[in-house]
Formats: sequence, C-alpha cells, structure tokens
Amino acid sequence: MSDPTSPNVSHHDSWVEHEHGRLFARSWTPSGGPAMAAAEAPIVLFHDSLGCVDLWRDFPARLSALTGRRVVAYDRLGFGRSDARAGQPALDFIADEAKTYFPAVRAQLGIQRFVAFGHSVGGGMAVNCAAEFAADCEALITESAQAFPEELTLRNIAAAKEQFKDTTQVQRLEKYHGDKARWVLAAWTESWLHPDFASWSLTPVLPRVSCPVLAIHGIHDEYGTTRHPEMIGELCAGPARVEIIPDTYHVPHRERPEDIAGLVSAFIASARQESGRPA
Repeated sequence: MSDPTSPNVSHHDSWVEHEHGRLFARSWTPSGGPAMAAAEAPIVLFHDSLGCVDLWRDFPARLSALTGRRVVAYDRLGFGRSDARAGQPALDFIADEAKTYFPAVRAQLGIQRFVAFGHSVGGGMAVNCAAEFAADCEALITESAQAFPEELTLRNIAAAKEQFKDTTQVQRLEKYHGDKARWVLAAWTESWLHPDFASWSLTPVLPRVSCPVLAIHGIHDEYGTTRHPEMIGELCAGPARVEIIPDTYHVPHRERPEDIAGLVSAFIASARQESGRPA
C-alpha cells in the first residue's frame, strides 16, 4: 500500500506470532527501489513508553525514502494493536525485549542484519538488541534515550502520573492503545518509579555495543539531561557520535522530522563507509 505521507514509499502490515501474544508490525519500503532496499539492512524502530507504530506518524516513511532502506516498526506486547499483556512487565523489561520478543520479530519478518533506532526507553531496548546481536547490528541510533533513572527523569514521570489522573489525558492514549491505555500508563510510571528500579543502568550493556553509534538528544529534554547521550557515547565500544539538538525537547523526530531523518541518513551512510562497504 502506498503511504499517503510519502508517495515514493509503500507500507505493509503484518503480525508476529509469539507464545505470549501477537505483535503488530508495519514495514515501509521505497516504492522505486525495493530490490535495493532488500539488499540493505533494514532500520528497526523501538518505540517509547507510551508509543506504538501509529505514533511514529510519517517519520518511518520519510526515513525509508531518504535512506532507500526498509524501515520496520512494531508494537511491543501490550501496546498499540498488539495483544494485551497479562500483568505488569518485570523490572528487567528493557533487557528482556532483546531476549524474548525481538528474536521473534527478526525471525518472522526476515531480518538478519539490521540498524537499531530507539526512542526514549526504546533507546535502551535498541542498545540491548545491538549488544545481544552484535554480529548482525550494523549501526545503533538512540534518540532521547535514558541510561539510568536520573532525578529529572523520575520527577517528570511522577508529574505525568498526576496529570493522567485527568480522564481526558487517558482518553488520548485510548486513541492508540484502546482498552490497554491504563495498562500502558501503569507499565511506564510504576516501573520507573518502583524503588527497585533505581539501580537499573545501561552501564553494563554499553561496552558490548561494537557497531557505530549515534546518540541524539534534545537540549531541553524533559526526561533526561545530556548526561545520558554522553554516557552512551563514552561507554560504547564502537565509534560514537553525540548530537545535542538545540531548541528541542523529548521527541526530536516529531519536532524536527526533516533534520532528524537527514542526520540519521547521513550517519548510516558514513557508518557503512567506515565498515568498508560501498555507500
């Protein structure tokens, strides 16, 4: 199906079967060059704590058109159009995504080599996927990712929890998550604000990331200071680049879609050249 936001890109919806429930996935492919796109490692998008496929909006199509690559996004279990999840996720849910769910996504969507792109908590999941499958991860992009539970992060999550006591706020979530909206909210706030989550960190995982890394962060991000991308850049084993975006908050790809897509496209091309593969 042609994407109305980018006529040179088509998208295809599919389902990933998992023992815990079905996952909804969407793939975007440049209409003019599917053979070329098939030869390239696809870009896999990992959404944020309240996100889903639909909330990426037109960014995946834009990214696919610009890079000439297939772009894949999926709803984690419990989110968007994916099946509901029984109970709250365990506190190791960030690392668990790479071990329990991403392998099924790769297997059923035919993904071998890949580029991981994660927004917010999805950035932490992308880091874990890049570490877990280091031989197959061509590049890693984190956007507004948290590397540890910073005081600013927790303070604004607690403030958001209070704001969502307003039912109109929950209704906005229901547009994307249906009757799973309250679960989605609790999965975010109760996990991050749990006392036992205070010790969580990406520090042990980052040295296992050997591919080129681009860490993007808005200077005014409400959920983390620039210490997060700096840590990602410092601790990854591969070549890393940190980009602090001026006049930008927590969702750079929505606030500055053209700039972020261009930045990511150029980074992926340069990462390919560094690896010795033709651009």
